[in-house]
Amino acid sequence: MPAMQITPRPLVGIACVIGAATLWGTTGTSQALAGGNLSPAWFGALRLAFAAMFFLAFAAMTGATKRQAWKDLAPSDVVGAGLCMAVYNLAFFAGVRLTGVGIGTAIALGSGPIWAGLLQAAFQRQMPTTAWWTGTGVAIVGGVLLSLGGGALTFSATGMLLCLAAGFSYAVYTLLNKRMVGRAPAASITLGAFTLAALISLPAAGLQAGMPAITVRELLAAAYAGLVTAGVGYLLFSHALRHIAPATSVTLALTEPVVAYGLAALVLGEPTNATAVAGLALVVSGVLGVVRVELTAVSRPVAPQGGGSAGRI
Repeated sequence: MPAMQITPRPLVGIACVIGAATLWGTTGTSQALAGGNLSPAWFGALRLAFAAMFFLAFAAMTGATKRQAWKDLAPSDVVGAGLCMAVYNLAFFAGVRLTGVGIGTAIALGSGPIWAGLLQAAFQRQMPTTAWWTGTGVAIVGGVLLSLGGGALTFSATGMLLCLAAGFSYAVYTLLNKRMVGRAPAASITLGAFTLAALISLPAAGLQAGMPAITVRELLAAAYAGLVTAGVGYLLFSHALRHIAPATSVTLALTEPVVAYGLAALVLGEPTNATAVAGLALVVSGVLGVVRVELTAVSRPVAPQGGGSAGRI
């Protein structure tokens, strides 16, 4: 399969991931403002459904639904990405329900960069540098403190395994996406992946939580989460993967809990504490360290990876 020629621009990739993570960080606040009793499984499934509709409209407007846009994509990559997104959605919400928001989010988001770094080393033969692991480790510790700050701990082995599975599936999705963005428009990739994820998640939500009674506010919140946080967010994320390494993208996405924490304090009036503030500072420090690694790596020539898009780290 021929690869698209892409000139990596790391600053563009970094900006796109941080923009995507900023949008993702608003999801929890939008869900809280809905003020209803819609189950997390249904909220997540509807988010995927609205995202699929967004990608269909965007792909149609940009010509990404044409056969030409799909001809160089391996069907197994598209199916794999869709399955990963569905597993992430189902495992994350189920895991958080068993462990609590704090520990569940910390495990899912914190394990993602570790999985991505190991998978990148195994399948792309690019072991992340010591500096990358250091920055990622600092950001993960900060994310744990930020997520757990002041929250009660609930131990659930099943919940923790589900959250680890969510982090793993997110990392695999990122590597598959990285491989595909060198061969097709981001709109085509996200349309295929999210349509399949929605088709899996909607009946799964029905089996888990029954048929929902959805209020207008809940529907609007789910629409916002699907169209904006998932739709625009994952388009930005896919575009970012044209310019930066997969493991770096997953680490930079740890900006998400920083945004979520800030909105929870400013908009929802949730209390702050020293643990969470220390965690916030560590996340920012770690992310800045990873940014420095990525910008430094651009000067080192490497062979193209994953469909023509340089995978540097």
